[in-house]
Amino acid sequence: MRRFSWFNVVSLTLGFAFLYVPILILIVYSFNAGRNVAVWSGWSTHWYGEVFQDEQLLDAAWVTLKVGLLSASVATVLGTMAAIALARMGRFPGRLLFTGMVYAPLVMPEVITGLSLLLLFVAVGFDRGFWTITLAHVTFTMCFVAVVVQSRLVGFDRSLEEAAMDLGCRPLGTFFRITLPIIWPAVVSGWMLAFTLSLDDLVIASFATGPGATTLPMKIYSDVRLGVKPEINAVCTLVIGLISMVVIVASVLSKRQEVERERAERAAFAAGG
Repeated sequence: MRRFSWFNVVSLTLGFAFLYVPILILIVYSFNAGRNVAVWSGWSTHWYGEVFQDEQLLDAAWVTLKVGLLSASVATVLGTMAAIALARMGRFPGRLLFTGMVYAPLVMPEVITGLSLLLLFVAVGFDRGFWTITLAHVTFTMCFVAVVVQSRLVGFDRSLEEAAMDLGCRPLGTFFRITLPIIWPAVVSGWMLAFTLSLDDLVIASFATGPGATTLPMKIYSDVRLGVKPEINAVCTLVIGLISMVVIVASVLSKRQEVERERAERAAFAAGG
C-alpha cells in the first residue's frame, strides 16, 4: 500500500506554495532596485539602507522588540504557573472559572479583547502607551503558553518527582531541579509562540496603544494604506529572518537537550543493569 498518492503530493505542493510563495516573492522584491514594487528593476540592497535611516520605522521596531521580549517572558512565567495549577491541583474550588479565564483569549475575537482592555485602561485612568501594550500582550499570549506547557505536564512521569522528594528534596527544589528541566522544551516553545504572537499583533495593540508607542505592525499598516513602499518589503524580510533565527536556535537547543536526556537515561539503565 502506497503511503502517498499523486493527489496527496499535488495537494501538499499547492498548499505549501500558497503559504510560502508570497513570502518568497516579498523577499525577492525586497532586493528590487526600483521604487515600483510591481516591476523588477534589478538587484540592489539600497532599501535595506533606507530602513536603517528611517527613524520612525526603527523606533517602531524597537518598541515591538521590547514589548515582545517583556510580554513573552511574563506570559511564560504566568502561563507555566497556570498550567501547573490545571495539571496538578485537581478539582479545586473555582477550577471551572479559572480554566475559562485562562482559555478565553484563545476563542475570543481580538477586536473584543482589544476593546475590553481599552475600556479597562480608560476606567482605571491608566495612560495608554508602552506598558498598556505589554499588559495587553501578556493577557492574550499567556493562554497559549498554558496550553503548550499543560500538554507536556499531562504526560509527565510523576515518579521522578516522588523519587526526588523521597531523597529529601523539597517541593520547590524538586520543581527547579527535576520538573523544570524536563518540561523546559515546552516552556521554550511557549515563549517562542508568545513572542511571535506579540510581534505579529496589530488589532489588540491598536486598541491598547497611546501617544509615543507605535509598534512595527501598526507602522507598516499605516504606511501600506498609502501604497506599498520598497522599505516595507525590506523590513518584513528582516522580521522573517529574525523569526527564522529564533526558531532554528530553539530547535537546536531542544534537540541537544533531547539527546542529552536520552544519553542520561541510557547511562542510568546501564548502571542499573
